[in-house]
Amino acid sequence: MRRFASLMPAVVLAGLAAAAPAAAHFQELIPSTDIVTPETGTTVDFEIRFTHPMSQGPTMDMAPPARLGVLHDGALTDLTAEARAVTVDGKAAFTLSHVIKAPGDYVYFLEPAPYWESDEGKMIVQYTKVVVDAFDGMEGWDALLGLPVEIEPLARPYGLWTGNLFRGIVRKDGQPVPFAEVEVEWRNDGSIEAPAEAFVTQLVKADANGVFAYALPRAGWWGFAALLEADAPMKNPAGQDVPVEVGGVMWVRAVDMK
Repeated sequence: MRRFASLMPAVVLAGLAAAAPAAAHFQELIPSTDIVTPETGTTVDFEIRFTHPMSQGPTMDMAPPARLGVLHDGALTDLTAEARAVTVDGKAAFTLSHVIKAPGDYVYFLEPAPYWESDEGKMIVQYTKVVVDAFDGMEGWDALLGLPVEIEPLARPYGLWTGNLFRGIVRKDGQPVPFAEVEVEWRNDGSIEAPAEAFVTQLVKADANGVFAYALPRAGWWGFAALLEADAPMKNPAGQDVPVEVGGVMWVRAVDMK
């Protein structure tokens, strides 16, 4: 009995390690500013990478984007050819520079190439967007792009103070997703170390109308990822049919009130 008892901590720890959740994947589409003013200049630079933002990595290899663009004043502009390959932590990532030419809200979006996650046995596609306001235009921030999975903001997704409540609707094929789960992570700048795994990826659940809410507790960029199962499988690199996780991701920035 004593020998069995002495083995229990090791057994329990091994079981906990096996049950520990994998770090959340987040597709990043991070602009150099979310509000363009005469002081910021008219060029917005984007960091595009697939990573674990709160844990500051690891970064995962990205294939060239399937589609990259921006919606402004009802007009859609394809920016896919303007993405530039870079290396981050030895992995493939991308950048984009876009010149703002008129006031208003610019809804940038990314459809990444499907990513094979061998540890989870599934393909991952995260349709990602972020809104940039130019010269106090402040119109068009809630425009929908018609992505397969998309977060519709119910709070203006820029000009947010730390502590503001961000709300949104999770939509799949345009329809609200009741009780959808939304993962939330802060893009860590190295100033915070999570005291436990539960603090790394926050989790909120939408209501019956697909509406979720989260109060932003710290300045910086926050990612919201609504992750759903696709209706049809995809082929993995070995040619096998595997399930697909499709996500709608949105990034917003909180600023300290000083």
